Amino acid sequence: MTIWYDGALRDADSARVSVFDHGLTVGDGVFETLKAVDGRAFAMTRHLARLAASTRLLGLPEPDTDEVRRACAAVLEANRMPLGRLRITYTGGISPLGSDRGTTRPTLVVAVAETPHRPATTAAVTVPWTRNERGALAGAKSTSYAENVVALAHAHKRGATEALFGNTVGALCEGTGSNVFVVLDGQLHTPPLSSGCLPGITRALLVEWTGARETDLPFDVLDRAEEILLTSSLRDVQGVHALDGRQLPGAPGPVTAKAMRIFAERSAADIDP
Repeated sequence: MTIWYDGALRDADSARVSVFDHGLTVGDGVFETLKAVDGRAFAMTRHLARLAASTRLLGLPEPDTDEVRRACAAVLEANRMPLGRLRITYTGGISPLGSDRGTTRPTLVVAVAETPHRPATTAAVTVPWTRNERGALAGAKSTSYAENVVALAHAHKRGATEALFGNTVGALCEGTGSNVFVVLDGQLHTPPLSSGCLPGITRALLVEWTGARETDLPFDVLDRAEEILLTSSLRDVQGVHALDGRQLPGAPGPVTAKAMRIFAERSAADIDP
């Protein structure tokens, strides 16, 4: 496999990032995950805008957008595959052993790996841990992901592929790597960004394309929702057929199925909406 690191394409087995890189030692970095179909990355402009926004939240220098685009194109050209997970990682670079940043330039790594198509529905669980909607990293796609690793492992032990969080005030927030939507009285709703959820690219497109409402939702809305669905760059739109072991019959329901159809049609028509 070929990756982009330190300004050029390199063989993944020989590429080396410093053990003093701040992304490794303290998780000081941001990232983006893009869906790549037949060598073309989806929604690149939106992802690069969010990457820049995340760096501003962390106080990192903004990346060179042209370089990131070149890196993505080069990696996709060098690694041909029908469906890929394209990962852009951007860290604080070589720094002291502590929270202080160094003075070297940030580290940029771009890599891609083949990924399977997701099924139309999946199982999810809720977790007892909360998102901090007022935290310094709220809204940033940070590499400080250990909280998600723990929650996702919790989900996998229970036969699910996603774990759903509330926030500190008991409102529905998001999944470990997805945004969550619910159907109430036939209408699609999703938590607002003020809940502390990540400003997901697929989430934003689905809101634009379906008229879904951004609504403050109590966490227990999951118990009475007619349908539950997840969105992310690799899931696209995915129904939930079981939550905490409780079956949701008929998933994907009619609203979810319509949202899936709209997203598939609109995303196929425009690779960079």
